[in-house]
Amino acid sequence: MPCFWLAGTRRSAPSSNAGGTAPLQPRTGYNGCVASDAVPADDVDEDVNAVTSAVLTASRLLVAVSARSLAAAEERVTLPQFRMLVVLAGRRELNLAALAEALAVNPSTALRMVDRLCAAKLVTRRVNPASRREVVLRLTPAGRQVVDDVTARRRQEIARIVQRLAPRQRTALVRALRTFAKAGDEPAADTARDPVPLGWDYQRS
Repeated sequence: MPCFWLAGTRRSAPSSNAGGTAPLQPRTGYNGCVASDAVPADDVDEDVNAVTSAVLTASRLLVAVSARSLAAAEERVTLPQFRMLVVLAGRRELNLAALAEALAVNPSTALRMVDRLCAAKLVTRRVNPASRREVVLRLTPAGRQVVDDVTARRRQEIARIVQRLAPRQRTALVRALRTFAKAGDEPAADTARDPVPLGWDYQRS
């Protein structure tokens, strides 16, 4: 099986460990194979630092894209409130406790956000017929429209950036990003449920 590498990684020729040089470590491709050569540990650290810097740079770009896509909706919702809308967009209904858990906030904080979103007519709540002590929440059509509009703007801007890449670069980017997401235990997006997932509706097992 051939061994595949992320673009930009260096393969060094084998060398001895005499004279105090750094110990050699096997090279593992992103498809799991192990190369027949080895590189000094210092070179491995250099590769990790280079990839880390590249990911941080890309993350700044993605944060900027996210901020610009939300700018038009800022008169109606804040970023935390938009996160709540995104979580609700991925579910039919949620109770307050489950919503707070999905957002990693305490229930009182979630309740204040729900109050504001209900006042803005972006979220509705009703008593759960199966449990009269429980209130369930869901998006209104207006709330869904906010999520759809922001998602469309984000997708358009990312597409404009991707179109500047050559076809081979796009293919390499898809592979690298999938590998990175897998290494971080990020589950694959459920594109059947949400064609443009925003990554805030966590379903960890």
